[in-house]
Amino acid sequence: MSIAYQPVGWTRFKLIYDAVLVGTVLAYLLLYMRFATGRDSQTVAMDAYGSCAFLLVTAALCIGPLAQLNPRLLPLLYNRRHLGVLTAIVATAHAQAVLGWYFAYSPTAPLPALLTADTGSGLWHGIPFIPFGIFALLVLWVLAATSHDMWLAFLTPPVWKALHLCLYPAYAALVLHLGLGALQDAGSQPLAALAMLSVAAVCGLHLAASTRAAPPGTGWIAAGRPEDIAEGRARIVPIGGGRAVAVFRTGATFAAIANQCAHQNGPLGEGRVVDGCVVCPWHGYQYRLTDGCSPPPFTERVATHRLRLEAGVLYVDPAPQPLAP
Repeated sequence: MSIAYQPVGWTRFKLIYDAVLVGTVLAYLLLYMRFATGRDSQTVAMDAYGSCAFLLVTAALCIGPLAQLNPRLLPLLYNRRHLGVLTAIVATAHAQAVLGWYFAYSPTAPLPALLTADTGSGLWHGIPFIPFGIFALLVLWVLAATSHDMWLAFLTPPVWKALHLCLYPAYAALVLHLGLGALQDAGSQPLAALAMLSVAAVCGLHLAASTRAAPPGTGWIAAGRPEDIAEGRARIVPIGGGRAVAVFRTGATFAAIANQCAHQNGPLGEGRVVDGCVVCPWHGYQYRLTDGCSPPPFTERVATHRLRLEAGVLYVDPAPQPLAP
């Protein structure tokens, strides 16, 4: 354990996660370009990159509520930054394809031509679609550039979290970019349908997650049966408000602490119990299960939560106990 910043190491799960992610994206692009018909190959490539980037943003926004509905999906949430970086790369490929095809022979430089060539103002809706795409791309670049833990430590977790919530306005801009672009190109109607299905999925999952999670301090939340929690490991229980509790088992004893490490919000519920302390899987910070305090000489603390057993089911109090002195 260290009081200084340490980079996150590559684990076997992270390597598998990235391999599956990259493989899925490559398969989607190859299949799209292979089987799309009725359009020239350059336009098909642009549509492939653009739709892939949009689906990746949709997936990033769906992982959060899905993990809240099913805690087994939480590892996907904790590695979502890898998904964001890949999304920025695919979106950049889409932008490069647009500039390299539509403006390859323009007497004006590609970027100025892009900003002045939008024909949306001549249609009935009067709204250009290109600026929305540019805004979303800029946001994706900023989020990808600040995805490393170095920026999380430098900006502080609250600022870093607020910055990355900009993915939501970027997503709204992408929906407008796809929808308004389809109004200018009859061949893009499937992309407009994709945008509508995506909005339905994102809104539906967020609504389902918000109605299922109990607000903090309003009743105990079921954490499952004690025998379903592995020895020395935890079950992560969402408690609303973007928070979660990690319920650990050590022998016949159970304890519940806040899931976020006090160092850089690492997922304590993915850590192991060593000598009565939970070890954060990110940087090795330790917290005693009994009071949530780091062993001396360290001073970090996390909240603990009360547990009770009823009819063979563990329940956790979403209201945290006061931090130990």
